[in-house]
Amino acid sequence: MGIEVNFKELNPSDYPKYKNYFENNPHQLSLYTLSSILVWQNDYYQPYGDVLDDTLIIMGMFKKPELKKHLTLPMSPTKQYTPLELKNLGMALGISKFYYVTEAYLNQWQTQIDLLFHVEEQKDSEDYVYLTSDLSDLKGNKYTKKRNLINQFTKEYVTHGRVKIEGIDQSNASECIKFLEEWCEERHCDVETEVTLACEKQAVLNAINHIEVLEMSSLLLRIDNKISAMAMASYLNSQMGVLHFEKAFANIKGLYQYFDRECAKRLFQGYYYINKESDMNIQGLAHSKQSYYPIMKVKSYQLSIR
Repeated sequence: MGIEVNFKELNPSDYPKYKNYFENNPHQLSLYTLSSILVWQNDYYQPYGDVLDDTLIIMGMFKKPELKKHLTLPMSPTKQYTPLELKNLGMALGISKFYYVTEAYLNQWQTQIDLLFHVEEQKDSEDYVYLTSDLSDLKGNKYTKKRNLINQFTKEYVTHGRVKIEGIDQSNASECIKFLEEWCEERHCDVETEVTLACEKQAVLNAINHIEVLEMSSLLLRIDNKISAMAMASYLNSQMGVLHFEKAFANIKGLYQYFDRECAKRLFQGYYYINKESDMNIQGLAHSKQSYYPIMKVKSYQLSIR
């Protein structure tokens, strides 16, 4: 069909090469931040990409338990692929599935999509989105418990000068990695059955090791000079930021609630919304995200060529 794409592995060091393709990003799914695409690679999954005209074509490959390929919506600062162009692209490349198709794209092209594709919702990729003001102010009765926990943490640690907050860079990267190892021990990330947590751990490691080239905003919190929480963020568009990773020790009462509020205040100034990504189908994570009262959820869909 006259389409020639030579896919190459995408790695965090590729960020400067491809970041301009994400200008004017029309999508609200967190998976369409370049930093997220580049750090999510591990023994189970690898992203690939190549440029076709003025568009970055992205392919994902699940390597285990069997090889499975999919495409995502192509990224371009100047154009958007129509459903017919998506189908032609997939057929030319021998890939029948498109993942992480947004509800807005479906609504825009509903008639054409129904003719060309089978549509299936991807529940485990549905993002939680919040008002930045809700998370930074925590006003109202629904956040009373959060404020009480923050007050307890403040009284115990902050007022006594035991807390310090700073950004993540190469000077403290090794400390962050040590914190991540301890955090994962709490949650058994490396147990063979916990594939999702193990993959996320590798993504966080990739982000820490390339924090500066990825242009991610970040915070870490020290208690008595020991890192006890950290977070990394990037931005989808002028209104919405994405909190990709947020980790805190669970045994310190009020720490997570305090740190989450600081992330909203410090990392998302000037952004109306905070996207906290999906719950990855983890029940405890879903409960935590719901407890902060999302203003909306951004659905994700899979398209399969008819």
